[in-house]
Amino acid sequence: MADARPQATAAVLLRRPKLWLVPTILTGLLALLLSLLYMGGIVNPQRDLHDLPIALLNSDRGAPPAGQRQNLGTQIVRAVTAGAAGGKAEWRTLTLAQAQDELDSGKVYGALVVPPDFTDSVTALTTTGATARPSLTVLTNPGKGSLGSSLASQITTQAARQASLDIGRQLTSAATRANATTKVLLADPVTVTTRPGHPLGDHSGLGLTAFYYTLLLVLAGFLGGNVINNGVDTSLGYADNEIGPWHTRLPTVPINRRQTLLLKMAMTAGITLLSASLIMFACVVLLGMDATRLPLLWIYSYCAALAVGLGVQAINAAFGGIGQLVSMFVFIVLGLPSSGATVPLQAVPGFYRFLSHFEPMRQLSDGVRAILYFDARGDAGLTRAWTMIAVGAALALLFGFGMTAYYDRRGHRRLTPQPV
Repeated sequence: MADARPQATAAVLLRRPKLWLVPTILTGLLALLLSLLYMGGIVNPQRDLHDLPIALLNSDRGAPPAGQRQNLGTQIVRAVTAGAAGGKAEWRTLTLAQAQDELDSGKVYGALVVPPDFTDSVTALTTTGATARPSLTVLTNPGKGSLGSSLASQITTQAARQASLDIGRQLTSAATRANATTKVLLADPVTVTTRPGHPLGDHSGLGLTAFYYTLLLVLAGFLGGNVINNGVDTSLGYADNEIGPWHTRLPTVPINRRQTLLLKMAMTAGITLLSASLIMFACVVLLGMDATRLPLLWIYSYCAALAVGLGVQAINAAFGGIGQLVSMFVFIVLGLPSSGATVPLQAVPGFYRFLSHFEPMRQLSDGVRAILYFDARGDAGLTRAWTMIAVGAALALLFGFGMTAYYDRRGHRRLTPQPV
């Protein structure tokens, strides 16, 4: 029997202010918040940059020049650390072995190296025994991301150039009888060479594959969790199923909130096996992403995506209809700018550095970077990542089942209208 009630029209409904109110306010707030949160983290990294860890190596073994107490390598180290690049760099004076270890574990973004023969090669410029210009070496760490490595390279190169000019002033003042050509050479005597201190493979996206792989894991957990949440509610008769012109409403299955959450989390654990495997297959096998320790990468990928999925289910169970929006902010909106995966945490405002202590994406990206770039070293971030995955999963279980148990005890049952 056809419905004889008069049909509403869009023209009439558009004149209702209440219909506009909530969507307009929510959409405007979302646009404003997303703009502030995303752009606020990257709009001026040079302004926010401070204490970027960079190694400083002095291997100079030359004797001090005439009339000076220290060789030139020691003088450079003192000048660089005293200046500290205007607070932008945290210079770590290390030995060669220590610096290489910190490059290999991702603890520093780059290094400035003074070679063993530096003083000798500089002083030789004022004699007939000069055979080559002295050089300082800038080491980059592309495993820390292209922007972080670039910022470190800029700082170290600037420090090396300033050191060359300082040395040049000493040389030109001492070489009063040098000809004009020689004085030009002595004014800026040091060459600066740049090379990777911890090289990556050609299929590492210039240090960005770790970020995008982490993003895929987070999206797999987030989207998968919401798809499972909606699919279970539809199958149990708590939500309509509408595809194009077809609409169905299944009989409502009597089940409490705790059992519903248990069902959704169990399905999340099972389906995430497939999604994590397909992500790894697509990235490593089909696209050729550089990756070693594949069994560890697979286990980590599964646990990371599962922890996100369990968190999504817990939030949806606690917040209901707005749960998807809440979980989007928790796992994606606040996670991306505070991850440190594209912009170093030393180059973002303090608000994002605060978020980075507990936001999931930062923890997960550190673990992925350690596996892909730093030989799965625990001190490269993998130990912390595993710890935070366990903490996150435990919090999701406690929060989700705690809230559903509370709702069940208070008699807050879900609406169960029977299909007509």
